[in-house]
Amino acid sequence: MTARSASCLDPWDNAMSADEALASIRREVAPIAAVETVALHDAPNRVLAEDLIASAHVPPHRNSAMDGYALRGADLGRGPLQLHLCGEAFAGHPFVGEVPADGCIRIMTGAPMPPALDTVVIQERVTRDGDRVSIPAGEIAGANVRQAGEDIAAGSLVLAAGSRLTPARLGLLASLGIARVPVRRRPRVAFFASGDEIRPLGAALGPGQIFNSNSYTLFGSLKALGVETIDLGLVRDQPEAIEQALRAGAGQADLVLTTGGISVGAADHIGRLIPSLGRIHFHKVAIKPGRPLTFASIDQALFFGLPGNPVAVLTCFQQFVRPALRLLSGEDDAAPLRFPARSLTGLRHKPGRTEYRRGLLSCDADGHPVVDGSGRQGSGILTSMSHGNCFIVLPPDRGAVEPGEWVMVEPFAID
Repeated sequence: MTARSASCLDPWDNAMSADEALASIRREVAPIAAVETVALHDAPNRVLAEDLIASAHVPPHRNSAMDGYALRGADLGRGPLQLHLCGEAFAGHPFVGEVPADGCIRIMTGAPMPPALDTVVIQERVTRDGDRVSIPAGEIAGANVRQAGEDIAAGSLVLAAGSRLTPARLGLLASLGIARVPVRRRPRVAFFASGDEIRPLGAALGPGQIFNSNSYTLFGSLKALGVETIDLGLVRDQPEAIEQALRAGAGQADLVLTTGGISVGAADHIGRLIPSLGRIHFHKVAIKPGRPLTFASIDQALFFGLPGNPVAVLTCFQQFVRPALRLLSGEDDAAPLRFPARSLTGLRHKPGRTEYRRGLLSCDADGHPVVDGSGRQGSGILTSMSHGNCFIVLPPDRGAVEPGEWVMVEPFAID
């Protein structure tokens, strides 16, 4: 049989599937061991290194969930009530004293409940005449009261190790009075773009030259994940310069990230240098765009070589580099959010590899998810990525999609 030459259209070469590539990443990536304790103010987007256990209840006391009148629930059910107003309670200023059997207090949201009272009737339901308070029939005992420990019970797990500290989680820790937290050290990522055709912003473009967009794409993606970045700039298409940059990156970072020079072209030196510098875990993945994706180890650092096309850079980062960085950060290995939506248009797809198309996700008139293409799908067309809000994920066993058929969508990551 005549041997086939490898190409981007050849389904018979040794490209790894997307699932196999992710499994390889999970095997090779271990969380950074170093732990540091930081103030909560400096903890946004960091990853917890230890389980955090509640030392107290949240809320710490029974309190009112509404503005209204606190009373004994046992007094309800006998028709309208006439009660005597004994005082008021505000958040931070509890009522002090005894409430007699025919009494109630006016209470504001968040104010502690007196021990004898267990129900709050909202003020819109109450009629008041001086110190006489009229409660209508039909009120429910125990209503509108938050119990101590209702949110968090003392001794319970608040957040597990591997949790990323989102704004809601920071507030949760602050509600417990936790001022400092143990977190993993941030991953350090060194990156550079290679290619004689690439010029920095502000430079004049010569024939065949383009501005360096990939470095800004990577920088933004890395910053969103909260990692430390080391920008090694632009590197010429010269083996010696590229080898020096790779060694420099591996010497000061946990992960080295490059764009361009990873395929099989005459100027693709990175792909030829990696075998002599480290160990390759995979170097082709059956995906579109981004097939010449390379994952390797150089000394103690991980390495991802991304293709040079702008859309392939973002796609490979989101699908493969981002999961690796989450693992490196010690974060839980959570699969991306994917769910079905109806395709508004037909999509051509040749079985054999996973394709990540750029889409625009919305809802139809009935509130059901629908998705449309966000523009032309070439791997160099970044506008369809910037105008879109999701990937349309077409698995390797899927053929063409007819309008109205269900497809899987994955919203773009925002962290």
